[in-house]
Parts: sequence; structure tokens; C-alpha cells
Amino acid sequence: MGLFDFVGDIGNKIFGKDEAPEVPSRKITEYVESDNPGIENLEIEVADEVAIIKGEAASQEAMEKAVLMAGNVKGIKEVSVDGLSYPEETEEVEFYVIEKGDSLWAISSKFYGKGHFYNKIVEANKEVIKDANKIFPGQKIRIPKL
Repeated sequence: MGLFDFVGDIGNKIFGKDEAPEVPSRKITEYVESDNPGIENLEIEVADEVAIIKGEAASQEAMEKAVLMAGNVKGIKEVSVDGLSYPEETEEVEFYVIEKGDSLWAISSKFYGKGHFYNKIVEANKEVIKDANKIFPGQKIRIPKL
């Protein structure tokens, strides 16, 4: 697991139009730290629409959440974790890119067979999904096992 793909022209807008190249690195680091999912010594560099995450993750889940937070920022097309140490993968997790017309209920029905489990998806993505009614096409989320 080294590089994750994202849709770069959509997502959370945290950058200004005319910011210097070092500003996105600082802003995206601050953004991920605002809901830090368990990354020590977090440092994120941005170069050519790639966010490079460095630090030590407490778990596989923490690493995945940091990747999703960084990757779901407008202007980021890829996230690299080559500079991030994390425990060996222990849990098999699926990722899903939200499509036009999706709802969390529909996504839950697709993966779990029942829509009322959507709260499991929200809980697994609380750093990325701040409001269950505000998801957007192109947003990438974790689909945890029940």
C-alpha cells in the first residue's frame, strides 16, 4: 500500500487560489490534525497534486483515515504513505467512491444488504463525513466489515 488515487477536481475546499506552494502543505497538515485519527509526528507535503503523508500511525485504520482526509481535499489526486509507518494490515477494508445519486442508506444496502447500517459507515468515516446528509460524488470512504 503506497499510493491511493482520488478525484482531484472535487472535494473539501481548504486552499486559496493564489497560495504559495508551501501553504497547501501546511493547510492540509492542519486539516488532518484537526481531527487527527491517530498519527504521531504528522507531516504532509503537497507536490504536483500528490499529498505525501509522513509520521507514525497508531493503526491501519488511523492510516486509512488520514489518507481519506487528505485525498478528499480539492486539488489532491493521489496520496502517498511511503513516509508513514503503520502496523501491518490486520483488517480487510473496502473503499468506495461515492457516485451521483448515492445516499448512505443505498451504500449500506449495497454492502450490507440493509440500509439501516449506514451509521456504521458514518462512524467509520467521521473524519471525512461531517454531516451524513452532505456526501458528494467522487468522495472516497471506508466500508468497514460488520
